Amino acid sequence: MPQTLPQALDSAVVRSWCSLALEALGREREEIDSINVYPVADGDTGTNLYLTVESASQAVEAVFAAITVPDFADTVRAMAHGALIGARGNSGTILSQLLRGMSEVLAEGRDGDHLARALGRASVSAREAVAHPVEGTILTVAAAAASAAAEGSRDVAAVARAAYAGARTALEATPAQLAVLERAGVVDAGGRGLVAVLGALVEAVSGQAPVRDRRAPRGAAPVMEPCSAAGPAYEVIYLLEADRAAVTRLRERLDALGDSLVVVGGDGLWNVHVHVDDAGAAVEAGIEAGRPHRIRITHFGTTGAAGGHGAAGGAGASGTQAPGDRAGRAVVAVLPGEGLARLCAEAGATTVLARPGEPPASGELVDAIRRAGAREVVLLPNDAALRHTAAAAAEQVRAEGIRVALVPTRAAVQGIAALAVHEPERRFDEDVVAMTAAAGATRYGELAVAERQSFTSAGVCQAGDVLGLIDGDVAVIGQDVRATAVTVLDRMLSAGGELVTLVLAEDAPEDLAARLEAHVRGTHLAVDTVTYPGGPQAPLLLIGVE
Repeated sequence: MPQTLPQALDSAVVRSWCSLALEALGREREEIDSINVYPVADGDTGTNLYLTVESASQAVEAVFAAITVPDFADTVRAMAHGALIGARGNSGTILSQLLRGMSEVLAEGRDGDHLARALGRASVSAREAVAHPVEGTILTVAAAAASAAAEGSRDVAAVARAAYAGARTALEATPAQLAVLERAGVVDAGGRGLVAVLGALVEAVSGQAPVRDRRAPRGAAPVMEPCSAAGPAYEVIYLLEADRAAVTRLRERLDALGDSLVVVGGDGLWNVHVHVDDAGAAVEAGIEAGRPHRIRITHFGTTGAAGGHGAAGGAGASGTQAPGDRAGRAVVAVLPGEGLARLCAEAGATTVLARPGEPPASGELVDAIRRAGAREVVLLPNDAALRHTAAAAAEQVRAEGIRVALVPTRAAVQGIAALAVHEPERRFDEDVVAMTAAAGATRYGELAVAERQSFTSAGVCQAGDVLGLIDGDVAVIGQDVRATAVTVLDRMLSAGGELVTLVLAEDAPEDLAARLEAHVRGTHLAVDTVTYPGGPQAPLLLIGVE
């Protein structure tokens, strides 16, 4: 049966768009970073776009958490507001204005015609926000997307596909429009990110992702020009509470101080981005215009960030330490239950609690890394879904002089195995290799209760069934927790093992641990078992086999 495409957008589509865009930017973040040569070759455009969309997505999720079926206009406004307050870098700030422009039109209507007009408004408002627009950038790609969307069919999916196609064509042409791109042999990084966002829109409205050209765009290894070779030394970003008249005066003053000036927002709240040599003067200009906060100052030459610092350079509210004041090495781990968090904290790790349905954002991971107070940090996300979030957080704090290694642990039991072999006295690289090897040698399983009927890799499950997952895939569907746990454990041990780790939730059957320990002793010789309490909100049962 052919798929029925939506004739109008709704809140669920916007939510899906944000989620898919975040996923797409997570996949392409490193590649976009690697082709970032304009306006400054600081290699962070992909990361900045990811963080901007992450903030937009969180704002939308907050609306859904408050209201089961939120109003569409409220949802698109939340998306735009989240992007505004979380915008990072030049391209992220422009993207936030694109989303704001779209929200202004979509709040009035949800059909294909309004989507086309929204893309047009987005392009115009973003170009107006940039003090000196340059062709061959994200602005050019946005204009091409809007132009393509304005032609042809009016249904939502067709408009989205046209915008995506127009953006891709414009992206490939950017090197011919901007000399620095041509010399480096790459397309514009911001434009590349916008294409990813528009591709996510196509998938959200049609259910099918556009076919992606996996070739590296115009060269995978651009010739990077030193950041200090051209342009100001600092990037200054802050949120500003001010009226429009004050912002108009601020634009003039900042334009005289530096370049790459972008001021986006409205309704009393603005996001200000500028590159200057005198960072203090840029902040002082904001103070005169209104109330600046979330001030971030990055030195391009040393890539050291003074995030959260005021104009006088004092410590921010987050208590971030200067690299020279930090201790040796620390481990930061994300844990799915208070019991595991206590266990790992006792072992010396700085912990981040992941509550059910509320995975930590990159900002929480950044705060935890800073809180660890170390020059070297090993980050354990302990969840495959957090890989991109953790990578973005690591990239952000590296700019502050902190050495971060991301060990791609996919489950808490892998994190426990990695933490068990952690030795801060070893060389950093050797410690990371040992922790990575320990995590990789640990198979992981989990028991969960199905909330609804669904198709799984083990067949169809019904609401209330006990699901046994091995390495992330459903392997067993049962009705009894104890029997299903034994089956999962036997399958995991069928390939051998020396140590079984069991982590039980607070509401797990009281005799479950004892039964599983007895089963291992009776049927699997020379295999040891260790049990830990997961505490409230932890998964029903986690199993690790080393």
